Amino acid sequence: MSLYFNLNGMQEKKIDLHYKIYTSVAELKEEDQQLIDKAKKASLNAYAPYSQFRVGTAILLDNQEVITANNQENISYPEGLCAERTALFYTSANFPKNTIKTIAIVGNNSLKTTDKPITPCGGCRQVMAEYEGKQQSKIRVLMAGVEGKIIEVNGIDNLLPFRFVMD
Repeated sequence: MSLYFNLNGMQEKKIDLHYKIYTSVAELKEEDQQLIDKAKKASLNAYAPYSQFRVGTAILLDNQEVITANNQENISYPEGLCAERTALFYTSANFPKNTIKTIAIVGNNSLKTTDKPITPCGGCRQVMAEYEGKQQSKIRVLMAGVEGKIIEVNGIDNLLPFRFVMD
């Protein structure tokens, strides 16, 4: 983060976000390719009868365990849950002492092939930030569509620089 000062005391700051873009899954390490593949498979089981937009997530833990989940819609839209939060909450409930190393997110639109990376919503970013703080280490995030480019960020600061905190 850069910091600039003006003469009247007001501060002007600049945020630098760091991310990598891969042109295809073939450019990733084997471990990351497998994680993306598991997230794709998880997306196929999503319950998305209203949006037809299926999202799958795969979380790699420090013990090499992989947790998968998908989005779950409900006719009362606010009652559904994103794939990322489904996976994160399950992970916290069942593996509370383990560290999340990487989370892969893949979107799959039933109406057309999704070739742009799917990024997590603001709520999911905030939950990721919470768990990153809890484990006191960064979480790598891989974002992909069914095909095409993959975006990688290391740490939630690169997705949500102004997350909510209580000090």
